[in-house]
Amino acid sequence: MKKVVVGLSGGVDSSTTAAILHHQGYEVIGLTLWLMKGKGQCCSEGMIDAAFICEQLGIPHHIVDIREVFEKNIVDYLVSGYSAGITPLPCSQCNKTVKFGPMLQYARQNLQCTSVATGHYARIRYCPETERYQLLRACDRNKDQSYFLYDLSQDILACTVFPLGERQKSETREIAAKYNLKTADKPESQDLCLVEANGSMRQFLDKYLAPRKGDIVDTEGKVLGQHSGIHNYTIGQRKGLGIAAAQPLYVIALDAVNNRVIVGDRTKATQPECTVHRVNWVSIAEPASPIRAEVQVRYRSTPVPVTVIPLENSRARIVFDEPQFSITPGQAAVWYEKEKLLGGGIIEPFVE
Repeated sequence: MKKVVVGLSGGVDSSTTAAILHHQGYEVIGLTLWLMKGKGQCCSEGMIDAAFICEQLGIPHHIVDIREVFEKNIVDYLVSGYSAGITPLPCSQCNKTVKFGPMLQYARQNLQCTSVATGHYARIRYCPETERYQLLRACDRNKDQSYFLYDLSQDILACTVFPLGERQKSETREIAAKYNLKTADKPESQDLCLVEANGSMRQFLDKYLAPRKGDIVDTEGKVLGQHSGIHNYTIGQRKGLGIAAAQPLYVIALDAVNNRVIVGDRTKATQPECTVHRVNWVSIAEPASPIRAEVQVRYRSTPVPVTVIPLENSRARIVFDEPQFSITPGQAAVWYEKEKLLGGGIIEPFVE
Protein backbone atom coordinates (compact mmCIF):
# COMPACT_ATOMS: atom_id res chain seq x y z
CA MET A 1 0.00 0.00 0.00
CA LYS A 2 1.44 3.36 -1.03
CA LYS A 3 1.70 5.99 1.68
CA VAL A 4 0.92 9.66 1.08
CA VAL A 5 0.82 12.71 3.34
CA VAL A 6 -2.08 15.04 2.55
CA GLY A 7 -1.84 18.70 3.50
CA LEU A 8 -5.15 19.49 5.21
CA SER A 9 -6.26 23.10 5.62
CA GLY A 10 -9.78 22.25 6.73
CA GLY A 11 -11.33 23.29 3.42
CA VAL A 12 -13.37 21.22 1.00
CA ASP A 13 -10.57 20.83 -1.57
CA SER A 14 -7.97 19.34 0.77
CA SER A 15 -10.64 17.26 2.55
CA THR A 16 -11.81 15.77 -0.75
CA THR A 17 -8.21 15.12 -1.78
CA ALA A 18 -7.71 13.02 1.37
CA ALA A 19 -10.99 11.19 0.80
CA ILE A 20 -10.21 10.39 -2.84
CA LEU A 21 -6.78 8.96 -2.04
CA HIS A 22 -8.10 7.07 1.00
CA HIS A 23 -10.82 5.40 -1.07
CA GLN A 24 -8.28 4.61 -3.80
CA GLY A 25 -6.43 2.47 -1.27
CA TYR A 26 -3.60 4.80 -0.25
CA GLU A 27 -2.35 4.88 3.31
CA VAL A 28 -3.25 8.50 3.96
CA ILE A 29 -1.78 10.62 6.74
CA GLY A 30 -3.30 14.05 7.35
CA LEU A 31 -0.92 16.92 8.03
CA THR A 32 -1.98 20.42 9.06
CA LEU A 33 0.47 23.30 9.32
CA TRP A 34 -0.13 25.76 12.14
CA LEU A 35 0.82 28.97 10.38
CA MET A 36 -0.26 32.01 12.34
CA LYS A 37 0.27 33.31 15.82
CA GLY A 38 -2.64 34.62 17.86
CA LYS A 39 -6.23 33.86 16.99
CA GLY A 40 -5.96 33.42 13.25
CA GLN A 41 -9.46 32.32 12.35
CA CYS A 42 -8.45 30.34 9.28
CA CYS A 43 -5.90 28.36 11.28
CA SER A 44 -8.00 27.67 14.38
CA GLU A 45 -11.16 26.67 12.51
CA GLY A 46 -9.15 24.94 9.81
CA MET A 47 -7.32 22.72 12.30
CA ILE A 48 -10.59 21.71 13.94
CA ASP A 49 -12.20 20.82 10.61
CA ALA A 50 -9.07 18.99 9.44
CA ALA A 51 -9.02 16.92 12.64
CA PHE A 52 -12.71 16.10 12.17
CA ILE A 53 -12.11 14.95 8.57
CA CYS A 54 -9.26 12.68 9.67
CA GLU A 55 -11.44 11.16 12.38
CA GLN A 56 -14.24 10.71 9.85
CA LEU A 57 -11.92 8.93 7.39
CA GLY A 58 -10.15 6.96 10.11
CA ILE A 59 -6.69 8.30 9.27
CA PRO A 60 -3.99 9.76 11.54
CA HIS A 61 -3.66 13.53 11.84
CA HIS A 62 -0.48 15.47 12.56
CA ILE A 63 -0.24 19.18 13.37
CA VAL A 64 3.11 20.86 12.82
CA ASP A 65 3.81 24.20 14.48
CA ILE A 66 5.42 26.24 11.73
CA ARG A 67 4.48 29.69 13.01
CA GLU A 68 8.05 30.95 13.27
CA VAL A 69 8.80 29.92 9.69
CA PHE A 70 5.61 31.64 8.52
CA GLU A 71 6.46 34.79 10.48
CA LYS A 72 9.94 34.98 8.95
CA ASN A 73 9.16 33.97 5.38
CA ILE A 74 5.73 35.55 4.89
CA VAL A 75 4.97 38.21 7.50
CA ASP A 76 8.45 39.76 7.43
CA TYR A 77 8.54 39.39 3.64
CA LEU A 78 5.27 41.28 3.26
CA VAL A 79 6.09 44.04 5.72
CA SER A 80 9.54 44.73 4.28
CA GLY A 81 8.16 44.66 0.73
CA TYR A 82 5.30 47.08 1.36
CA SER A 83 7.58 49.44 3.29
CA ALA A 84 9.95 49.44 0.30
CA GLY A 85 7.17 50.46 -2.10
CA ILE A 86 6.44 47.11 -3.73
CA THR A 87 3.35 44.89 -3.59
CA PRO A 88 4.59 41.41 -2.63
CA LEU A 89 2.83 38.20 -3.66
CA PRO A 90 2.91 35.97 -0.58
CA CYS A 91 1.22 32.83 -1.94
CA SER A 92 3.98 31.52 -4.22
CA GLN A 93 6.55 32.31 -1.52
CA CYS A 94 4.39 30.49 1.04
CA ASN A 95 3.90 27.44 -1.15
CA LYS A 96 7.62 26.94 -1.61
CA THR A 97 9.15 27.94 1.72
CA VAL A 98 6.33 27.34 4.21
CA LYS A 99 4.09 24.62 2.83
CA PHE A 100 5.51 22.16 0.31
CA GLY A 101 9.15 22.24 1.41
CA PRO A 102 8.55 21.81 5.16
CA MET A 103 5.67 19.39 4.58
CA LEU A 104 7.84 17.12 2.43
CA GLN A 105 10.70 17.38 4.90
CA TYR A 106 8.44 16.40 7.80
CA ALA A 107 6.99 13.51 5.79
CA ARG A 108 10.45 12.17 4.99
CA GLN A 109 11.99 12.61 8.42
CA ASN A 110 9.07 11.72 10.68
CA LEU A 111 6.61 9.63 8.69
CA GLN A 112 8.90 7.63 6.38
CA CYS A 113 6.88 8.92 3.46
CA THR A 114 8.11 10.42 0.19
CA SER A 115 4.83 11.58 -1.34
CA VAL A 116 2.65 14.58 -0.50
CA ALA A 117 -0.71 15.65 -1.89
CA THR A 118 -2.71 18.87 -1.68
CA GLY A 119 -6.03 20.19 -2.90
CA HIS A 120 -4.50 22.55 -5.46
CA TYR A 121 -6.02 22.74 -8.92
CA ALA A 122 -3.02 21.99 -11.14
CA ARG A 123 -1.45 18.98 -12.83
CA ILE A 124 2.01 17.41 -12.88
CA ARG A 125 3.36 15.34 -15.76
CA TYR A 126 6.77 13.71 -16.23
CA CYS A 127 8.44 14.19 -19.60
CA PRO A 128 10.91 11.36 -20.39
CA GLU A 129 12.48 13.29 -23.28
CA THR A 130 13.59 16.19 -21.06
CA GLU A 131 13.68 14.21 -17.79
CA ARG A 132 11.73 17.01 -16.12
CA TYR A 133 8.47 17.20 -14.26
CA GLN A 134 6.11 19.59 -16.01
CA LEU A 135 3.55 21.77 -14.24
CA LEU A 136 0.29 22.09 -16.18
CA ARG A 137 -2.84 24.16 -15.78
CA ALA A 138 -5.83 22.50 -14.16
CA CYS A 139 -8.60 21.15 -16.36
CA ASP A 140 -10.94 23.59 -14.62
CA ARG A 141 -9.44 26.83 -15.91
CA ASN A 142 -11.62 28.91 -13.58
CA LYS A 143 -9.92 27.25 -10.59
CA ASP A 144 -6.43 26.84 -12.05
CA GLN A 145 -3.81 27.58 -9.36
CA SER A 146 -0.65 26.79 -11.30
CA TYR A 147 0.27 30.51 -11.22
CA PHE A 148 0.91 30.25 -7.47
CA LEU A 149 3.00 27.08 -7.86
CA TYR A 150 5.57 28.32 -10.38
CA ASP A 151 8.33 28.43 -7.75
CA LEU A 152 8.20 24.74 -6.83
CA SER A 153 11.42 22.81 -7.47
CA GLN A 154 11.79 19.64 -9.51
CA ASP A 155 12.39 17.71 -6.28
CA ILE A 156 9.07 18.87 -4.87
CA LEU A 157 7.14 18.29 -8.11
CA ALA A 158 8.55 14.75 -8.29
CA CYS A 159 7.01 13.94 -4.91
CA THR A 160 3.69 15.78 -5.24
CA VAL A 161 0.21 14.64 -6.25
CA PHE A 162 -2.69 16.93 -7.23
CA PRO A 163 -5.80 14.67 -7.37
CA LEU A 164 -8.12 17.59 -8.19
CA GLY A 165 -6.15 18.79 -11.21
CA GLU A 166 -8.18 16.68 -13.62
CA ARG A 167 -11.53 17.56 -12.02
CA GLN A 168 -14.01 20.41 -12.10
CA LYS A 169 -14.75 22.26 -8.87
CA SER A 170 -18.38 21.12 -9.08
CA GLU A 171 -17.16 17.52 -9.17
CA THR A 172 -15.11 18.12 -6.01
CA ARG A 173 -18.24 19.25 -4.17
CA GLU A 174 -20.12 16.20 -5.45
CA ILE A 175 -17.41 13.84 -4.23
CA ALA A 176 -17.33 15.55 -0.82
CA ALA A 177 -21.09 15.14 -0.54
CA LYS A 178 -20.86 11.51 -1.67
CA TYR A 179 -18.47 10.75 1.19
CA ASN A 180 -20.52 12.88 3.62
CA LEU A 181 -17.56 15.07 4.44
CA LYS A 182 -18.23 17.79 6.99
CA THR A 183 -16.63 20.35 4.68
CA ALA A 184 -18.78 19.50 1.63
CA ASP A 185 -20.76 22.76 1.88
CA LYS A 186 -18.06 24.86 3.54
CA PRO A 187 -17.69 28.27 1.84
CA GLU A 188 -14.49 28.89 -0.08
CA SER A 189 -11.82 31.17 1.24
CA GLN A 190 -11.99 34.44 -0.70
CA ASP A 191 -8.80 36.14 0.49
CA LEU A 192 -5.27 35.59 1.67
CA CYS A 193 -5.13 33.88 5.06
CA LEU A 194 -3.64 37.05 6.58
CA VAL A 195 -6.48 39.14 5.17
CA GLU A 196 -9.08 36.73 6.53
CA ALA A 197 -7.47 36.81 9.96
CA ASN A 198 -7.07 40.60 10.07
CA GLY A 199 -10.04 41.88 8.09
CA SER A 200 -8.01 43.51 5.32
CA MET A 201 -4.43 43.82 4.13
CA ARG A 202 -4.42 47.41 5.39
CA GLN A 203 -5.44 46.31 8.88
CA PHE A 204 -2.71 43.68 8.83
CA LEU A 205 -0.05 46.19 7.74
CA ASP A 206 -1.23 48.76 10.30
CA LYS A 207 -0.02 46.37 13.01
CA TYR A 208 3.52 46.61 11.69
CA LEU A 209 3.86 49.91 9.81
CA ALA A 210 3.13 53.22 11.53
CA PRO A 211 1.38 55.94 9.50
CA ARG A 212 3.92 58.11 7.69
CA LYS A 213 2.46 61.06 5.86
CA GLY A 214 3.88 62.13 2.54
CA ASP A 215 3.05 63.79 -0.75
CA ILE A 216 1.05 62.55 -3.71
CA VAL A 217 2.70 64.12 -6.74
CA ASP A 218 2.38 64.09 -10.52
CA THR A 219 5.22 63.22 -12.88
CA GLU A 220 6.47 66.80 -12.78
CA GLY A 221 6.71 66.72 -8.98
CA LYS A 222 3.67 68.93 -8.36
CA VAL A 223 2.00 68.14 -5.04
CA LEU A 224 -1.62 67.06 -5.56
CA GLY A 225 -2.45 65.72 -2.14
CA GLN A 226 -1.26 63.78 0.91
CA HIS A 227 -1.04 60.11 1.82
CA SER A 228 -0.69 58.33 5.16
CA GLY A 229 1.81 55.70 4.02
CA ILE A 230 2.97 54.33 0.66
CA HIS A 231 2.15 50.80 1.84
CA ASN A 232 -1.54 51.66 1.38
CA TYR A 233 -1.14 52.06 -2.39
CA THR A 234 -0.33 49.85 -5.35
CA ILE A 235 0.59 50.39 -8.99
CA GLY A 236 -2.44 51.02 -11.21
CA GLN A 237 -4.66 52.12 -8.32
CA ARG A 238 -7.19 54.79 -9.23
CA LYS A 239 -9.78 54.84 -6.46
CA GLY A 240 -9.13 56.12 -2.97
CA LEU A 241 -6.40 58.60 -3.92
CA GLY A 242 -8.28 61.55 -2.43
CA ILE A 243 -7.19 63.98 -5.13
CA ALA A 244 -9.11 65.94 -7.76
CA ALA A 245 -7.95 66.19 -11.36
CA ALA A 246 -9.34 66.98 -14.80
CA GLN A 247 -8.60 63.44 -15.96
CA PRO A 248 -8.41 60.05 -14.22
CA LEU A 249 -5.09 59.54 -12.46
CA TYR A 250 -3.46 56.27 -11.50
CA VAL A 251 -0.60 55.33 -9.21
CA ILE A 252 2.39 54.82 -11.51
CA ALA A 253 5.22 54.60 -8.95
CA LEU A 254 5.88 54.39 -5.22
CA ASP A 255 8.96 56.35 -4.17
CA ALA A 256 10.02 54.82 -0.85
CA VAL A 257 13.18 56.94 -0.57
CA ASN A 258 11.26 60.22 -0.71
CA ASN A 259 8.02 58.80 0.71
CA ARG A 260 5.99 59.87 -2.33
CA VAL A 261 3.12 58.38 -4.29
CA ILE A 262 3.52 59.32 -7.94
CA VAL A 263 0.43 59.49 -10.16
CA GLY A 264 -0.16 59.95 -13.87
CA ASP A 265 -2.64 59.23 -16.65
CA ARG A 266 -3.32 55.72 -17.91
CA THR A 267 -0.64 55.86 -20.61
CA LYS A 268 2.00 56.41 -17.93
CA ALA A 269 0.71 53.37 -16.05
CA THR A 270 1.49 51.05 -18.99
CA GLN A 271 4.82 49.36 -19.65
CA PRO A 272 6.30 47.83 -22.82
CA GLU A 273 8.43 45.38 -20.81
CA CYS A 274 9.57 44.38 -17.35
CA THR A 275 12.41 42.52 -15.71
CA VAL A 276 11.96 39.68 -13.24
CA HIS A 277 14.32 38.12 -10.74
CA ARG A 278 14.37 34.87 -8.73
CA VAL A 279 13.34 33.10 -11.92
CA ASN A 280 12.41 29.44 -11.65
CA TRP A 281 12.32 27.45 -14.88
CA VAL A 282 9.79 24.69 -14.33
CA SER A 283 8.65 22.55 -17.27
CA ILE A 284 11.74 23.31 -19.34
CA ALA A 285 15.38 23.94 -18.56
CA GLU A 286 16.56 27.53 -18.86
CA PRO A 287 16.83 28.23 -22.60
CA ALA A 288 19.97 29.65 -24.16
CA SER A 289 18.05 32.13 -26.32
CA PRO A 290 14.77 34.11 -26.19
CA ILE A 291 11.51 32.18 -26.34
CA ARG A 292 7.92 33.04 -27.20
CA ALA A 293 5.28 32.50 -24.53
CA GLU A 294 2.14 33.89 -22.93
CA VAL A 295 2.53 35.62 -19.58
CA GLN A 296 0.23 36.35 -16.66
CA VAL A 297 1.32 39.28 -14.50
CA ARG A 298 -1.40 38.64 -11.91
CA TYR A 299 -3.38 35.57 -10.90
CA ARG A 300 -6.56 36.59 -12.72
CA SER A 301 -4.95 38.56 -15.55
CA THR A 302 -5.46 37.45 -19.15
CA PRO A 303 -2.37 35.74 -20.61
CA VAL A 304 -0.72 37.97 -23.23
CA PRO A 305 1.94 37.15 -25.85
CA VAL A 306 5.53 38.04 -24.96
CA THR A 307 9.15 37.34 -25.70
CA VAL A 308 11.04 36.04 -22.66
CA ILE A 309 14.76 36.80 -22.73
CA PRO A 310 16.89 34.88 -20.19
CA LEU A 311 19.43 36.99 -18.29
CA GLU A 312 22.24 36.17 -15.88
CA ASN A 313 21.74 35.62 -12.14
CA SER A 314 18.30 34.01 -12.38
CA ARG A 315 16.71 36.99 -14.10
CA ALA A 316 14.73 37.45 -17.31
CA ARG A 317 13.43 40.31 -19.43
CA ILE A 318 9.83 40.11 -20.60
CA VAL A 319 8.92 42.14 -23.68
CA PHE A 320 5.18 42.48 -24.27
CA ASP A 321 3.80 42.42 -27.80
CA GLU A 322 1.62 45.32 -26.66
CA PRO A 323 2.28 47.57 -23.62
CA GLN A 324 0.47 46.37 -20.51
CA PHE A 325 -1.32 48.30 -17.77
CA SER A 326 -0.50 48.06 -14.06
CA ILE A 327 2.69 45.99 -14.10
CA THR A 328 3.37 45.81 -10.38
CA PRO A 329 6.80 45.25 -8.78
CA GLY A 330 6.66 42.42 -6.26
CA GLN A 331 3.99 40.45 -8.12
CA ALA A 332 4.82 37.32 -10.10
CA ALA A 333 5.07 37.15 -13.87
CA VAL A 334 4.43 33.54 -14.94
CA TRP A 335 4.78 32.39 -18.53
CA TYR A 336 3.12 29.49 -20.30
CA GLU A 337 3.13 27.55 -23.55
CA LYS A 338 -0.57 26.70 -23.87
CA GLU A 339 -1.33 24.62 -20.74
CA LYS A 340 2.33 24.11 -19.78
CA LEU A 341 3.89 26.43 -17.21
CA LEU A 342 7.40 27.20 -18.43
CA GLY A 343 8.66 29.46 -15.66
CA GLY A 344 8.13 32.55 -13.57
CA GLY A 345 9.76 35.23 -11.47
CA ILE A 346 9.15 38.34 -9.36
CA ILE A 347 8.69 41.66 -11.16
CA GLU A 348 11.46 44.10 -10.30
CA PRO A 349 10.98 47.83 -9.61
CA PHE A 350 11.30 49.96 -12.74
CA VAL A 351 14.43 51.99 -13.24
CA GLU A 352 13.96 55.45 -14.72
